[in-house]
Amino acid sequence: MKHSIRVRLILIVSIVLLISIACVCVANIFLLPNFYLHTKISQMDSVYEKVVGICEGVDLGSVEADDESGVYDQLDGISGNSGVSLNILKISADEAGTIANITYVYPTGTDHLKNTSVRQLEKYVRAMYFGEALDDNFELLKKTENHEVYNVYDDRIKSNYIELTGQLPDDYWIYMRANLTGVTENAAVSNRFLIYVGIVVLLISIGVTFFIARSYTRPILKLAGWAKEMRSLNFSTRYEVNRTDEIGVLGRSMNDLSDELENTISELKTANNRLTLDIERKTEQEQMRQEFLANVSHELKTPIALIRGYAEGLQENINDDQESRDFYCEVIIDEADKMNQMVKKLLSLNQLEFGENQVQIEHFDIRAVIEGAAKASEIVLNDKNVELRMGLPEEPVMVWADEYMIEEVVTNYLSNAINHVENDGIIEIKSVTNDEKTRISVFNTGNPIPEEDIDKIWNKFYKVDKARTREYGGNGIGLSIVKAVMDAHNQRFGVNNYDNGVEFWFELDVTKQ
Repeated sequence: MKHSIRVRLILIVSIVLLISIACVCVANIFLLPNFYLHTKISQMDSVYEKVVGICEGVDLGSVEADDESGVYDQLDGISGNSGVSLNILKISADEAGTIANITYVYPTGTDHLKNTSVRQLEKYVRAMYFGEALDDNFELLKKTENHEVYNVYDDRIKSNYIELTGQLPDDYWIYMRANLTGVTENAAVSNRFLIYVGIVVLLISIGVTFFIARSYTRPILKLAGWAKEMRSLNFSTRYEVNRTDEIGVLGRSMNDLSDELENTISELKTANNRLTLDIERKTEQEQMRQEFLANVSHELKTPIALIRGYAEGLQENINDDQESRDFYCEVIIDEADKMNQMVKKLLSLNQLEFGENQVQIEHFDIRAVIEGAAKASEIVLNDKNVELRMGLPEEPVMVWADEYMIEEVVTNYLSNAINHVENDGIIEIKSVTNDEKTRISVFNTGNPIPEEDIDKIWNKFYKVDKARTREYGGNGIGLSIVKAVMDAHNQRFGVNNYDNGVEFWFELDVTKQ
């Protein structure tokens, strides 16, 4: 992504590191020399105070070369540890105020070193006590009552030095010198080192930042994908990562939002279905009531006639034997049971068609409903030696519908298949899902439905084979209930003929209306 958080974090870290390295390099070039100079001045002041403390009360002229008193050893230690060239000389002046004699006291070195120290010290002494001017290459850095510090450029060796000249007791003088030229070269070396180290640190930081940023962008992208699912009205995904930071708060807030949206959409779908059905049913109710009464009257004639006939036979003792009377009673009870079942189904159908049984849209797993219906029919399937095949996905199939009504549709389809299964004795229930719909189908081997009857089987009390229907106690209402339920959901349903059987099917919304 062009403007992703990960890229921005890497750019920010890289820019901060580059600016930091640049600042250090600039500080090395412009600030380090002055800082080093002030540090060196402080160091030379400290060395001067230590030398004064060592030489106080000591007659340096009487100290021998082997120096059993340890004065020279102490001076050697100070000079070696501080990196400062240390020289002590005795200067005497004549009555005219000129330098008469210079004696080299410390250290015992070559004549060249002695001559250099003597020449430099003589210049300072003449300037300090006889008012002579120093050359232009002498720059005064610090002056106290007892010593002075200068920045000196040595023309002979083309190098800068910091030099301190101070007076000790008994006409002894101290002369110290330290090289300053190396600080510029050291700054350049330090800058090159910083650049090399900075490149390595930059690469490491980019890698570390990449992985740290990914630990934050991954859950954010996951939440973004979930938001897309919510936009498609798929609320089955949940944020399960256990985090206590801001991302965790956002995830839990989205969980709450998903629950609220699911409940709201469920209520809206329910209200929408009610409104649509109310509008459609207002124009149909009267006609449906008339058809209902006519069909009920027709269907009840046969069982009532049978009950009446067998009851009169019992009353008139047409057959005296107990077996015949028991048969008459069984017929009466059987017909009464059929009438009872028919009345229950008619009441259920009447509620669906006239809107007394409102559709409650829910989000549920249709696969679980199908498996429950199959489990309830196991005994009948085993009695008829029917092989039930299930072609359902392993994952839940979440749909939007009234779970109770859809369970009745599945049960009616399965009962219809059991009553009409023949030949190989196979029933197959399948579910095929695309982006918006899932289609549930129930297939049974047997004789196809005649083409002229296909459009009529959904009508109340219609029977393709009246003798067969009468045999298993059917009354032609089951498929009418299916039609009423699917119409109430505004969903498609139907039947397909095959050479070896019949398939009934219906569709439901998966994520979208």
